[in-house]
Amino acid sequence: MLGSIGMPELLVIFIIALIVFGPSKLPDLGKSIGEAIRGFKKAMDEPERLPLEESEKQTKTAEASKRDQ
Repeated sequence: MLGSIGMPELLVIFIIALIVFGPSKLPDLGKSIGEAIRGFKKAMDEPERLPLEESEKQTKTAEASKRDQ
């Protein structure tokens, strides 16, 4: 169906964005998109960290309860 995006396609997309947003808005638009992607990647990594922290807490409480007995 859809092939990979090559250089000609990227050039057409850039020209359309230049026409729609204008040259003064493109740097701001690029910065916003970059920050959004960075935030998305950070959010995708956080669920992996949270279960590890919770399992470490459970391990520590289990060890503490074993010591108390």
